[in-house]
Amino acid sequence: MTRFDLDPLRAALAGPGAVARVGSRAAAGGRPAAVLIALAEHEADTRVVLVEKDAGLRTHAGQVAFPGGAIEATDASAVAGALREADEEVGLPPSEVEVLGVLPPAHVRASDFDVTAVVGRWSTPRPLVPVDVGEIAAVHSVALDVLLEPANRLTWTHPAGFTGPGFVVGDLFVWGFTAYLLDGLFDLAGWTVPWDATRVEEIPHRFARGRRR
Repeated sequence: MTRFDLDPLRAALAGPGAVARVGSRAAAGGRPAAVLIALAEHEADTRVVLVEKDAGLRTHAGQVAFPGGAIEATDASAVAGALREADEEVGLPPSEVEVLGVLPPAHVRASDFDVTAVVGRWSTPRPLVPVDVGEIAAVHSVALDVLLEPANRLTWTHPAGFTGPGFVVGDLFVWGFTAYLLDGLFDLAGWTVPWDATRVEEIPHRFARGRRR
């Protein structure tokens, strides 16, 4: 396993390459939101905090995501909003997160959000559990090495005709905007290992329940 040096990532987030990562997903006048990509520095490896949404939600039911949500009027910035949401959803206090940088807002068609991804270093990791149990079913800590392993990467396909980069980690299937952010972050940091993009799989029902009435 690998404990990644996050300082080069900080520099990359401040450079022009970060803007390029949102590409065709550039902000499109949607509601402002923010997510926290919390990179936890364990003794032997570096992991990222992911949440599994509750299966009963109206939108994004069962999907794997980053902690986050809509930016509120009381939030001083997108960074503040991402940190607040992570605290409310999984109990990760803002005081324990060192912000390394942000990715420009990217549009999510399904929810009409313009989402700012905040990247943070978490140097004192510990097990996390759902705090907002109405929205979060589980919290997962996944090693970056596992996500970067070519055997765990694929291209997902949606019945509506959409495709994108995805990750399979044990019984978890990471797709959609979360996988898009991970894929872009790995490229930006120079961590990506060549993988077979021609491996195409459908999204398992558990992770793609869609909108509920």
